[in-house]
Amino acid sequence: MRVRRHRRGSTIVALAATLMAAGALGRTSAQEHFTHGQTIAPAYEGFVENPDGTFNLVFGYLNRNYDELLDIPIGPANNIEPGGPDQGQPTHFLARRRRFQFQIQVPKDFGNKEVVWTLTSRGKTEKAYGTLKPDYILDNRVMMMNNSGFGQRGNEGDNQPPILRVEGETRRTIKAGEPVTLIAVVTDDGLPAPPGALDRRATSRITGVGNTGAASGDGQRREYGLRGGWYVYRRAGNVTFEPEQMIRPYPQGLRSVPPPLPKDGRASVKATFGGPGIYVLRVVGDDMGLQTTQDVTITVIP
Repeated sequence: MRVRRHRRGSTIVALAATLMAAGALGRTSAQEHFTHGQTIAPAYEGFVENPDGTFNLVFGYLNRNYDELLDIPIGPANNIEPGGPDQGQPTHFLARRRRFQFQIQVPKDFGNKEVVWTLTSRGKTEKAYGTLKPDYILDNRVMMMNNSGFGQRGNEGDNQPPILRVEGETRRTIKAGEPVTLIAVVTDDGLPAPPGALDRRATSRITGVGNTGAASGDGQRREYGLRGGWYVYRRAGNVTFEPEQMIRPYPQGLRSVPPPLPKDGRASVKATFGGPGIYVLRVVGDDMGLQTTQDVTITVIP
């Protein structure tokens, strides 16, 4: 669901528009859960204005498969123009909807121009058009509402993204078959808090996990608590994680999320690479409302 913000005087009204039901993101009924064989659609999420007057255009995607992961290398089938073809977009696509995956900075005088992300999968080409149309303004509240429905209850609007720090170098070279241990430390402000919990804004740099699992009034599952984990953003071969990183936290869940963090807030994984090449692994800190990410580039040599 894409939530757009409109201003009327001093009032902000959130209007819901279903992206995954029509247009570029396609339509899949509740009975049609395709595990594989489907295409990928790029998605323009909106833009953020920077303090210096420039703008960040934010993109994500929908992998229409519920299980199959696809790889589309940079080139004619995965390009961004103008200025491309490579502007930091993924080449390894996780299952289902992945919002807010990368940003492209444009100048303050960008005006009515557009940035176009083109993806071709299984012979079908789809495009996402990044513009500065007012309907696409993003802020933390809008992103929370798109991610999980948070943002309107109590002090949820005060939520800030988790703070994330990777231990060690973010560019490394290793030999093929040689596993590497990656560690990131995630801290958070304790928001959004579970229903009935005390306001923990005064407690700085909270680590670990709060209560998880709550059903919202609209029947959709809500998760609470800090999570963190690693996933493959670009790859030259298979990558094996130990322990498993992206999980489906409830039996019929269709959305994969990072696992809950231990009390020390450390997201630690051992990664093994299937062959030489350049890999990009991404770590995400997720308070189930907002996310923070950082990439580590691994060059694997024979």
